[in-house]
Amino acid sequence: MNPSLPLTELEQNQDFIRRHIGPDQAEVNTMLKQLGLSSVEQLIEQTVPQQIRLNQDLSIGDSLTEQQALAALRKLAKQNKVYRSYIGMGYHNTHVPHVILRNVFENPGWYTAYTPYQPEIAQGRLEALLNFQQLTLDLTGLELASASLLDEATAAAEAMALAKRVSKNKKCNLYFIADDVHPQTIDVVKERADFFGFDVEVGPAESVVEHNVFGALLQYPGTTGRVRDLSELIEQVHSNKGIVAVAADIMALVMLKSPGAMGADVVLGCAQRFGVPMGYGGPHAAFFATRDAYKRSLPGRIIGVSKDRRGKPALRMALQTREQHIRREKANSNICTAQVLLANMASFYAVFHGPDGLRTIAQRIHRLTAILAHGLEAKGLSPEHAQYFDTLSIKVSDKEAIKARSEALGINLRMDLDGSVALSLDETTTASDVNDLFTVLLGEDHGLDAARLDDIVKGETCIPETLLRDTPILEHEVFNRYRSETDVLRYIRKLEGKDLALNHSMISLGSCTMKLNATAEMIPVTWPEFSSMHPFCPSDQAQGYHAMISQLEDWLVNITGYDSICMQPNSGAQGEYAGLLAIQKYHASRGDHHRNICLIPSSAHGTNPASAQMANLKVVVVACDKEGNVDMDDMRSKAEELAEQLSCVMITYPSTHGVYEETIKEICDIVHDNGGQVYMDGANMNAQVGITSPGFIGSDVSHLNLHKTFAIPHGGGGPGMGPIGVKAHLAPFVAGHSVVSNGKASHANAAVSAAPYGSASILPISWMYVAMLGNQGLRQSSEIAILNANYLASRLSQGFPILYSGQNGRVAHECIIDMRPLKEATGITEMDVAKRLNDYGFHAPTMSFPVAGTLMVEPTESESLAEIDRFIDAMLSIRAEIAKVETGEWTLQDNPLVFAPHTLDDLTDAQWTHNYSRELAVFPCDAVKQNKFWPTVNRIDDVYGDRNLFCACLPMEAYQE
Repeated sequence: MNPSLPLTELEQNQDFIRRHIGPDQAEVNTMLKQLGLSSVEQLIEQTVPQQIRLNQDLSIGDSLTEQQALAALRKLAKQNKVYRSYIGMGYHNTHVPHVILRNVFENPGWYTAYTPYQPEIAQGRLEALLNFQQLTLDLTGLELASASLLDEATAAAEAMALAKRVSKNKKCNLYFIADDVHPQTIDVVKERADFFGFDVEVGPAESVVEHNVFGALLQYPGTTGRVRDLSELIEQVHSNKGIVAVAADIMALVMLKSPGAMGADVVLGCAQRFGVPMGYGGPHAAFFATRDAYKRSLPGRIIGVSKDRRGKPALRMALQTREQHIRREKANSNICTAQVLLANMASFYAVFHGPDGLRTIAQRIHRLTAILAHGLEAKGLSPEHAQYFDTLSIKVSDKEAIKARSEALGINLRMDLDGSVALSLDETTTASDVNDLFTVLLGEDHGLDAARLDDIVKGETCIPETLLRDTPILEHEVFNRYRSETDVLRYIRKLEGKDLALNHSMISLGSCTMKLNATAEMIPVTWPEFSSMHPFCPSDQAQGYHAMISQLEDWLVNITGYDSICMQPNSGAQGEYAGLLAIQKYHASRGDHHRNICLIPSSAHGTNPASAQMANLKVVVVACDKEGNVDMDDMRSKAEELAEQLSCVMITYPSTHGVYEETIKEICDIVHDNGGQVYMDGANMNAQVGITSPGFIGSDVSHLNLHKTFAIPHGGGGPGMGPIGVKAHLAPFVAGHSVVSNGKASHANAAVSAAPYGSASILPISWMYVAMLGNQGLRQSSEIAILNANYLASRLSQGFPILYSGQNGRVAHECIIDMRPLKEATGITEMDVAKRLNDYGFHAPTMSFPVAGTLMVEPTESESLAEIDRFIDAMLSIRAEIAKVETGEWTLQDNPLVFAPHTLDDLTDAQWTHNYSRELAVFPCDAVKQNKFWPTVNRIDDVYGDRNLFCACLPMEAYQE
């Protein structure tokens, strides 16, 4: 295009497509020439089986410019009414410190990083997560904390599963839930229990002593605000060998005695009110802590302290790292990630405020609540509970009048309680707000003034002395060192500089689709119309959200070939679980309760069998042939043999081995013919959009990783969204919600996540992505992803064997490099290559998955030819280094691969004893000299970290020695 000529309207509308897709036409032609092809269409014909190619275009519409898309979404956002919310129920207004908002939440250095599987280049977010664990330990009073889970409700369900694993009351199958647990939590836990085959009793907390249970779930404070000592109840459950989990409010724990001090075995909750917007339900980080004795049963991720080869402290994921891929259906949980970005925000919030600042916030919230309570009592409206932190439940005679006054003032109260209203105050509440609440609850002529009442409650507390915290919190230096904004800013920047993210270089992780997360897509996330909405607000206040979600659902229906979309699952693993539940409920509706066999190819993602066991399915593994395809004879024989019990197959397409299997339609037919359903894992949708679709192929249900194919960033290991697409016959069986109808399912269907639309506030990212790409851009993205992968495979094959390919020698959107022959010949491992890539400024590809001893590479459509070539050149340079080991020029014990990655410590060593130069170690090629990324630690000792598990903050001096 001649830059001197004005853009036509069509060219303007395609401008985002050109920026999202890395290669321009000249680069496309170069790659086609490498492959011996004349067009992208020819590549698709050679790669994608003809029988599954769509014969019509998508009907999304034409692409919009960034300005057009933002204007259209702004119009939808304006339909939302942002009321002052006092609904509570685990969701609260909060002040996001601006230094965190700008430098973490809105910073691609934090939100485009990947899960820290390569810890040497992830020390920054690992330190922030370790701070989150320390924060959790201090507030809960327990010994071991995780690096976050998805939300409070699913964390409570994980606590139930842990209780069953570790309880010594082995013959018992009953789990108790106190009736003052948040209703959405009860909903999720009961659904999980149903498919685990557990019995559940919901009743007053005191009645737990009347039951023989393997575990119990209590809330602290209760959902209507009651604060009470749980020690005696916990002791009584323990006397019957039961395990007690307490769902706690993180801000209340700043003031209140810790549940750990009361004897709780698990403490969990949501960290949202530590500086994370409500966002109509998410994403938010759940905290989870337990006893050290239960560390092998802890779900999710743990960050542990180890050491590098120099003996320096170094952080890594401990114990559970990729547990699903190792233990599969025996894994503790199917949750293979965390809410890292949000956990980091919460940890920085604690760093920003420190223990004194947090106490001030908590005490101020409680004092305003006490002022409100005293004023209401003076007018004859006594709160139901004499002991509270921030939540009051009040019996009222005219709820409709209160509702009318609250609507007139733009206020939301909790209105779902019989004969009562409830309200929860937060750090944003002011004395003026309290005056408005007096008006709402008492009428215009109440004669009360919060400022005058302040003197009445000064120094008072509505919490008994025995329930006030008497132990210090956050004594570690990191929470006391950074008081000025300048100091906090520099601390955040210091940690950011330790991490490699997409703002530095390509991240070529197979199966993880680390594509561009465009700035225009990210902007709406922080609009107050999206970020400040309570998930349980009246539906008429969220019309903009509903319109945006409905349009996104319609687009996804068109893209997937399904009939309906359920937006509730807030991760890919949750999507798998939700899809399998829909299948099982469908079978049950037909009287096929006995269908409980799930066929899973041996190549499948590890979350597949882990999700299957959570849905109470028995996993039967189907073999793959030497080309990496599903063994059709084995598939057919097992489907026919198990036809009476067959529930479903879980299959990934294109396969996890990186090829379009020719037999995919036949697999669907075999399963259907034998009474089963087809679950297609959506991890590889980036190779389908606009070219084929799971519904067209013959699948019944898929989850969609919006954080992969649809541009939601990975956030250093989370957030994510995993909505499911279903065919019409499964649509009645998707997740519902007990508090808010999502319009898709009967209330009889329980929830799989706490909020009706999961992590709703990040859905605008995918809306923008689809709107700005349109029909043409979506298909072109898939085509260029396939082209980039085939070009990369072709060039890499000059130095490495490509393990699998489809017909015509083509791969899909990713390829697998087989390191095993080189390892056998030289002793150099896939780990050595992965760490050496760090020296070249790259994150390693996916290592040893789906095949041990391999590297799986996915370039995505967003990387330019120059960056892809830079990666290939680095790999071929590493291959030349391996050759020097092969020929004996370097020994296996002393070469730059086995000592990778190299750090500034290596460069400044007084003594250099290696047979290769320092320059080669740290500047292995000219491109690295121009843009060097420095790992901050040398290779980490994983074995030492697991044998000496330490998951709390080290003293600062430990990092300085």
